[in-house]
Amino acid sequence: MAADDFKRGTREDGQGPASWTRLAGMGFELVAAVGAFVLVGYWWDRHFGSAPKGLVVGALLGLLGGMYNLIRQSLLATRSAAGGSDTTDGDKKR
Repeated sequence: MAADDFKRGTREDGQGPASWTRLAGMGFELVAAVGAFVLVGYWWDRHFGSAPKGLVVGALLGLLGGMYNLIRQSLLATRSAAGGSDTTDGDKKR
């Protein structure tokens, strides 16, 4: 990847974001999902006095949702790198 590609945030072939931006986005989405669900679980515990059950459930739900999204996006990236033209849900375009 050339320095100009790094500044523009595009791949060398000019199609879509560079791999580091895609990876950073996937990591940020994982952290955001876990953090949001942990905060909801913390609020639940404080509001209903059920500590630490809400926090644990929130962390588990955030991890499950975040990992699902991470795996889905990485499979989509792998398929598109292999030459297929996939849609966002993984189906081939007709």
